[in-house]
Amino acid sequence: MNVRIEQDRDRAWIRFTGTLAGHLPQNVEEQIRGLLLPGHEIILDFTGVERLSSHALRRLILVARYARSVGCRLAPTGVPQDLHELLVAAGFEQLLTRADTVGNLPLLHVRSATPFRLDAYPTHSVAGFGVRRGEALPFGATLTPRGVNFALFSRHAETVTLLLYRPGVLEPFAELLYPDTYRVGDVWAMTVFDLDVDDLEYAYRLTGPWKPDRGLRFRSDVALLDPMAQSLAGTETWGCPSTITPLDRRVMRGRIVPHDFDWNGDRALQLPVEDLVIYEMHVRGFTKSETSGVEYPGTYAGLREKIPHLKSLGVNCVELMPIFEFDECENLRQHPETGERLVNYWGYSTVAFFAPKTSYAASGVLGMQSDELKTLVLEFHRAGIEVILDVVFNHTAELDVNGPTLSFRGIDDRVYYMLAPDGGYLNFSGCGNTLNCNHPVVREFVRNCLRHWVMEYHIDGFRFDLASILGRDSRGNPLSSPPLLESLARDPVLSHTKLIAEAWDAGGLYQVGTFPAFGRWMEWNGKYRDCARKFLRGDPGQAGEMAQRLIGSPDVYGERGPTASVNFVTCHDGFTMQDLYSYNEKHNWANGEENRDGTDMNDSWNCGVEGPTDDEEILSLRERMVRNALAMLFLSQGVPMLLMGDEMGRTQDGNNNTYCHDGPINWLDWSLTEHYADRLRFCQELIAFRQRHPALRHHNHAGQRQFQEADLLDVTWHGVEPHQPDWTPSSRSLALQLRLYSVRGLIDVLYLVFNMFWEPLDFRLPAAPDGWIWRRVIDTAAAGPDDILTNESAGESFLHKTRVNVAGRSVTVFVAQAQ
Repeated sequence: MNVRIEQDRDRAWIRFTGTLAGHLPQNVEEQIRGLLLPGHEIILDFTGVERLSSHALRRLILVARYARSVGCRLAPTGVPQDLHELLVAAGFEQLLTRADTVGNLPLLHVRSATPFRLDAYPTHSVAGFGVRRGEALPFGATLTPRGVNFALFSRHAETVTLLLYRPGVLEPFAELLYPDTYRVGDVWAMTVFDLDVDDLEYAYRLTGPWKPDRGLRFRSDVALLDPMAQSLAGTETWGCPSTITPLDRRVMRGRIVPHDFDWNGDRALQLPVEDLVIYEMHVRGFTKSETSGVEYPGTYAGLREKIPHLKSLGVNCVELMPIFEFDECENLRQHPETGERLVNYWGYSTVAFFAPKTSYAASGVLGMQSDELKTLVLEFHRAGIEVILDVVFNHTAELDVNGPTLSFRGIDDRVYYMLAPDGGYLNFSGCGNTLNCNHPVVREFVRNCLRHWVMEYHIDGFRFDLASILGRDSRGNPLSSPPLLESLARDPVLSHTKLIAEAWDAGGLYQVGTFPAFGRWMEWNGKYRDCARKFLRGDPGQAGEMAQRLIGSPDVYGERGPTASVNFVTCHDGFTMQDLYSYNEKHNWANGEENRDGTDMNDSWNCGVEGPTDDEEILSLRERMVRNALAMLFLSQGVPMLLMGDEMGRTQDGNNNTYCHDGPINWLDWSLTEHYADRLRFCQELIAFRQRHPALRHHNHAGQRQFQEADLLDVTWHGVEPHQPDWTPSSRSLALQLRLYSVRGLIDVLYLVFNMFWEPLDFRLPAAPDGWIWRRVIDTAAAGPDDILTNESAGESFLHKTRVNVAGRSVTVFVAQAQ
């Protein structure tokens, strides 16, 4: 690389030629720093650059941030098109623009020169590197003055060796054995000096006893990933070689991530829980289809381009399926018909808990996946949308005794996993192993992981997969007051973070309504899903329970309030809403498990024909059933959650367990926005209706208030006659009136009618409040756009009419308005 500097009074040109890597001669670096003065303009000319490494790019970002901090202006020119596009994907549009315009960059200053400190100098030499005894906390690789502190917990290891690699090179260029004196308790800590972290990957090798019957599985022949690694190498590209075997895991080594992203004043939105509308989605699947029309399909950058869709839908919270690093290649089965390699598509098998999935980043090839993800979160927040991560702390990708040794198993199997007396793995996850979550070390690991995502990525909340496992002790017994759950609920860093539990596990522990909440935890309400599906289908004996679900499940969450309930009809695990009314049975043959996988308890209804049909009557009925389900979801007290694509008719062809498919069955087809435009409009208007009416999203159960001046929700139940609800097993209809009172008086009045009987029923309306009039604003039996009215005042009035005919299998809503 050659650097030529030209200068006049207020302007300088820095011309780069050749390969721009991560280093500059000290004299050149000092000369450039001297040019960065307030009011100066610096032209960075890349016209002659043949290749720009990711390390050099990071250094340029630091220079740009320093320049801004001192009031200097940068004007890059000659930036290659491909590099420009990747920078846009990573969120650095203003760093290297192709135009020669000059503007302030939204960047921070670089670190100042290292001050004189005693701990900035080595005391010993190991394998030719200057080292000193390190700090035991925090665990992981931490930047220090002139060095990196490597701290690793292992109670039972006999020796620990730090392995240092160059990117893309299989063998380490250095192996640093920790001196015995560098062990502090059960923590091995060493600071290594003068490392170029931009050009460094690392792993560990541990030795110790091989006694599987005692939970000791040390292997000196395996390079182990740091559990605290914040970035992985070797995972930049999604996909699996066809020849891979169970033992051929890709090389996964840790990288050190600079914490230098400029958040431009961003902070957590802290939206009221009762106002949330959650959208569960898969990062890759949301834009991977070519129909998405985004620049980088299947990436964080691609998702960023689709934020306007979510905003227009009315969503204010996204729940991202796992984005922690996982190995999509761990699934070794093939499609039974095509022979195509199946994958771990969903990602519920974590490899690295502190690292974002690199292959979800368009700029992952530049090592900028963290920046790209942070930019996505920043843009979500600017759109008023919170970000919740679906996290998996119940098991890891190391699976059972036949699984790979990647990290925890080789570091301290006995501490990290629940083990049986014979040393085998207890399996409450259904995935081969179970993390020993309430061990103090593991408990602190989980808490530090969540803190990391909140502090570094500004994440607003977490949904915990199979969360009941987090409340078991080391032998698998449920704890009445689990230390981990309490510590997360009371943690000062997580104090405003939303915590959502999937309150069951594969070991049979079902805790919906009884999950140890400590005043903080919300739950996926599986009881809502099951009852709603049965009631919507017209099953007998569901009206009484459905009444509870509609008003926030006070029978389940009596003391916790309706906001403890995350209501859903569909989620990633099961049928889509389109398939819920197109199939009676699951069709999972493509999974290669002979249709044995996935639940048989779908509570679905095909409306008369299994799968696709051209019968207009059946298609019309299916559309009405979907609208009924959407209406019920958004008219219920609690927090609604919508599955990706349900607003536009996404289908999985009857497969209710698509965890292993990377293809159209899981990719959102954006052409459906045209085919199902009426449904999309209905869903948008339904969410807007919910946000207009506070009676639908009250923080307290009906009849309860937290303090004297709080709003009070009143609910009365009705049948075809006012104040005469039918709770008999044969009842298939419900009607309820919601009245919300403030200290000023009545502020919102709704009358909701759910007729899931297959014939129309006449309902006599209860009296509206004095001086108010009923107007019909939602009718799922009507053709669009009359199925829901944007202008509620245009709804049919019912001042003098007392009876209303409500079509079979339909939902009707009336709003009371002052005359």
